[in-house]
Amino acid sequence: MLQMKSELSLLNELNVLYVEDDKYIQEELEFFLSGKVKSLTIASNGQEGLEAYKNNQIDLIITDIQMPKMNGLEMSRKIREINKDAKIIITTAFNDTEYLMEAIKLNLGNYLTKPLDLNYLIEIMIESAKNILLEKENRRILNTFEQYKSVVDERSIVSKTDINGIITYINKPFEEISGYTVSELIGKSHNIIRHEDTPIEVFEDMWQTILAKKVWQGKIKNKKKNGDYYIVDTIIKPIVNIDGEIEEFIALRNDITELEMSKEYFKHRNEKTSTNLKESIRVAKTYKDIVDKSNMIIRIDLDRNITFVNDAFCEVSGYSKDELIGKPYAMLKDSNVTMEEYQTEINAMFDAMDGKRVLRRKLANRAKDGSTFYCKAISYPLVDKNGEISEYMGVRHDITDIEKLHKELEDTQRELIYRLGEVGETRSKETGNHVKRVANYSKLLAKHYGLSKEEENHLFSASPMHDIGKVGIPDNVLNKPGKLDEKEWEIMRTHSEIGYEILKNSARPILKAAAIVSYTHHEKWDGTGYPKGLKGEDIHIFGRITAIADVFDALGSDRVYKKAWPLEQILDYFKEQKGKHFDPTLVDIFLENLDEFLEIRDKYKDNFGKNS
Repeated sequence: MLQMKSELSLLNELNVLYVEDDKYIQEELEFFLSGKVKSLTIASNGQEGLEAYKNNQIDLIITDIQMPKMNGLEMSRKIREINKDAKIIITTAFNDTEYLMEAIKLNLGNYLTKPLDLNYLIEIMIESAKNILLEKENRRILNTFEQYKSVVDERSIVSKTDINGIITYINKPFEEISGYTVSELIGKSHNIIRHEDTPIEVFEDMWQTILAKKVWQGKIKNKKKNGDYYIVDTIIKPIVNIDGEIEEFIALRNDITELEMSKEYFKHRNEKTSTNLKESIRVAKTYKDIVDKSNMIIRIDLDRNITFVNDAFCEVSGYSKDELIGKPYAMLKDSNVTMEEYQTEINAMFDAMDGKRVLRRKLANRAKDGSTFYCKAISYPLVDKNGEISEYMGVRHDITDIEKLHKELEDTQRELIYRLGEVGETRSKETGNHVKRVANYSKLLAKHYGLSKEEENHLFSASPMHDIGKVGIPDNVLNKPGKLDEKEWEIMRTHSEIGYEILKNSARPILKAAAIVSYTHHEKWDGTGYPKGLKGEDIHIFGRITAIADVFDALGSDRVYKKAWPLEQILDYFKEQKGKHFDPTLVDIFLENLDEFLEIRDKYKDNFGKNS
């Protein structure tokens, strides 16, 4: 009942169009739906309904079939020409069999016979609301991603290539700087803009790095169509699919031609014996101004206090010079990093500079508003005339937009995996964040158990698909509200093997791990589980971990066949099943770190249900 009340609130998000020519039925349903939906538009025939759809923001259409002027099927056909994904529920009399067949051909799968069962109508509307809200959220995510891509396209020189280095995309700034058009570059190798001054070793290092699924950064001199050259500060990132395979490479560049030309000029001028001190000073000042305007600069004394920042640093960080100068460098610590991690990293950086080494690395710092900004940084020690280090200097380039794009791409890949895992859960009406909680519980257990980082990440990505085999279980078994009989239970148990059969032949590490999880997460430590009756450590560690994650979340969540258990009862169950159902070592780890598991549970509470 509590679940129904919660789901009824979804109807408040719907703009509904109701088309019915029978005034008595029309008034009855209008009275029933008023106050339950966001807005309700009434039409008396198909022609009125079509016009109402064109002139209003409609999420769901409920329509009779037989009506004057234009029947419900003709109206639905015309609406589908406007929006092929329009959500339509047909109401029909028992003698409308011929019309009903036409409705099925139009893929209008939701229909109700008259007199209307209003409770069943509400159930169909709730399911439609869930799908509509999910589609809206997916459109929002896609729109955000497209806007982010647009920002990066405007600020950077962007190209994409396939796995063989063939260009598949360039943006407008790429055309402008190279002098080539899109049609002249798409389908070509990047060798078309390669400049002979760039050593072959640079490209060998680049390919070795990106084929190892790592990010490559460096400067490249390229040739324009007219024979001139340009120099770009370049970041190349491999884009991998959910199987961990490289699908393409994306490169983001910043034009540093003017800066590099100035450096060369300055070097050339200072190599000459000059008698004009004023000219040398002017050239040096010009060079300093160019560097200062093109980069973020920070200087730090031996006590690690900030002694200087330029305007570019203030613009990116949001701090004024007065707020930074004289303050400890630690005030810029990224809020996503623990103090222990920060101290380890910062000590290593300063120790290296104390050894008079120049460091090239990516840094993350905290801005004044609490956000994180990322920089590609060169840090080096400044020495006095005696060769002693007097302070440290950092020259940085802001790559925050690039890092955010990387994160957006990674989050999108992870979202695809969650969507796949939710297929089985949606069919069994286990909505909400079940697969996200199971994934995070599994990752946490793997970390405390001591699995490698690679195994931890594989399990994190694979565990959302633990119940993918439920796609092969009939609805009458999967969603039965009571206890399954012996025959039904035999059918239900096959979902482990169904999932295994779906995934087992993949050569991809994540899908291999998912096959193991699907096959073994219902095995029990004492050998009484299924499908193979494996015992103890014969059960793969991925299965043993996912078993605890899945059961902990299932017991604490409402399902069609039970109510959620209180936390105390769940913990008693795990203590009682230690060494029976569950690996005793993993149970101890789970109980010792319970607070961390509860944090995950609270972070990913269900949107439509209620967690214990």
